[in-house]
Amino acid sequence: MLKNIKSTCFVKILFLYLEENLKLKMIKYNKTLQNNIDISIINYKHFIGKYIIYESKGIGKEYDGYNDILLFEGEYLNGKKNGIGKEYYENGELFFEGGYLNGKRNGKGKEYDYDGKLKFEGEYLNGKRNGKGKEYDYDGKLKFEGEYLNDKEWSGTRYDIYGNIKYILSNNINGKGKEYNKDCNLLFEGEYLNGKRNGKGKEYYILGQLKFEGEYLNDLKWNGKGYNFFEQIIFELKDGKGLIKEYNENGILLFEGEYLNGEKNGKGKEYDDKIIFEGEYLNGKRKGKGKEYYNNGGLKFEGEYLNGKRNGKGKEYYYNKQLKFEGEYIYGFNLRGKFYINNNLEYEGEYSFDKKWNGKGYNKKGKIAYELIKGNGKVKEYNENGQLKFHGEYLNGKRNGKGKEYNDGILNFHGEYLNGKRWNGKVKEFDLFGELIFEGEYLNGKIGK
Repeated sequence: MLKNIKSTCFVKILFLYLEENLKLKMIKYNKTLQNNIDISIINYKHFIGKYIIYESKGIGKEYDGYNDILLFEGEYLNGKKNGIGKEYYENGELFFEGGYLNGKRNGKGKEYDYDGKLKFEGEYLNGKRNGKGKEYDYDGKLKFEGEYLNDKEWSGTRYDIYGNIKYILSNNINGKGKEYNKDCNLLFEGEYLNGKRNGKGKEYYILGQLKFEGEYLNDLKWNGKGYNFFEQIIFELKDGKGLIKEYNENGILLFEGEYLNGEKNGKGKEYDDKIIFEGEYLNGKRKGKGKEYYNNGGLKFEGEYLNGKRNGKGKEYYYNKQLKFEGEYIYGFNLRGKFYINNNLEYEGEYSFDKKWNGKGYNKKGKIAYELIKGNGKVKEYNENGQLKFHGEYLNGKRNGKGKEYNDGILNFHGEYLNGKRWNGKVKEFDLFGELIFEGEYLNGKIGK
């Protein structure tokens, strides 16, 4: 009987031991499981990405696995932050301290800036500021006091740097209110509804000159007159329609063109000191044909847009006006076409999120230098001057495997890559003149110890 009891106990202890070890192995090779298993192993480290040291069941420390920097310390439950905890910046300064529930900030807490100064104290719900709170500026002066909803100031009082009331919020501004910039210059005064400009209002330039006066609808200028920096009338809107000029608070022209329903609709031009775009708009975004320009006035792109991004046929140019790419775009990325360097065809084929995918590469003489199938193969990359900058293996459109880097055509590095970055194994590094300066082993993209 005693032998049977001893045998049973031995089996249970052995089973528990094997179970814990199995958990360790599962966690070691699976980051997802690490976040879901409540383990009670002392000083266990997970060195891929983030890792956690569980000092005892329920209490742990979370680190950056690459730099060994403490990110969090506190209470866990079922692999998630639950209870009281602290978050840290990379420099070791406290970032946040307070309560957590199911991995998110919940309850009372405090936030600090990079230098350790208090910037917020209040209540949280599901990781966001919700409830009563106070916000402070860099000098410790009160900026806002009141209630928050989903990280936004909802009702309360906003103060300027001198402690004077800037404006009072009621349910995220319903009624009259004022907006100021960080230097306490009045930018807007008027009526709000659910946090948006609705009704009568006035906008001002930074020096106090009137910029717009009239009515707003859902934050959009609707009926009224616009003024330039010298308070001269430059446009008039009726029911959200008209020809308009937009300026920033310093009086610098940003846009001129057609408005419809309170937004850019039709033909227009955008400026950043000089013209940077001219073309067509729909519902405030670039849509249709358009052209982009460099700051020297040279053409940067001409083609089609959809929802503010390059979409459809187009051509792209270098700063020196030479053709860079011609083909098709989708959601702002190259889809298929021809890529040129110094007016020489360098690549022709398909792209995947701007990465060369299915196609052929050419040398200066126009002969095929490489071929990619689904982003895989041996390739040659060139700089804008047509000089070789990389020669090696690709996988999924990125540098993977053996390769060589060049600087102005001179060998700079010879080694292995992973996901586009230098990685592990034997390498050689060279200076700008091609002289060997290092030969040895790399580990995680750095010189190994």
